[in-house]
Amino acid sequence: MRKALFNGIAAGFMIGIGAAVFLSCENKVIGAVLFAVALTAICQLDMMLFTGKIGYIVNAHTKADVLATVFCLIGNAIGTCVSGLLIGYCRPALPAIATTMTDNKLAQSLPAVLVSAVFCGILMYTAVAIFKEKGSMAGIVFCVPVFILSGFEHSIADMAYFWVALNGGFQAVLFTVVVIIGNTIGGCLIPMLKKLAGK
Repeated sequence: MRKALFNGIAAGFMIGIGAAVFLSCENKVIGAVLFAVALTAICQLDMMLFTGKIGYIVNAHTKADVLATVFCLIGNAIGTCVSGLLIGYCRPALPAIATTMTDNKLAQSLPAVLVSAVFCGILMYTAVAIFKEKGSMAGIVFCVPVFILSGFEHSIADMAYFWVALNGGFQAVLFTVVVIIGNTIGGCLIPMLKKLAGK
């Protein structure tokens, strides 16, 4: 569990950096592409990101697997908290941008947020699976910008945005929980369908 926790914290820091570059770019296409540095580093350096790991629970769901995934999520939350606060402090222009972004996120209906998070979960599983199974970066290069530019919700990235903005409270917590549920459903969907197909 220690490995999952600290690798999760490391991944949370990388997502915080991805959030920082996205918030810093006026051109959102460029920002979305550069955000992929986070998942690139996470996959290459064997860190643990909840949205990339959760889909594997379909085929590996022992008590140890489940606990590792939970500790990974806790680590991601810690990493995004620390990195988000530090980024907001050292880049004083970013909290206002993050506040506008997170206010818009919180204005969505929760059912819409859930569906959006499912699609993000599908893309994140796909990105990581292509890397692990094919040794290709193509999934990361394309899936990360696609989920961002489509407006799909990524639970760990959203945590980073909320911390940069210092936009918390019950509504933000509820939003994040819904996104985690959606990411979990989406992340498990493709491997579950593959399993049902006998692959």
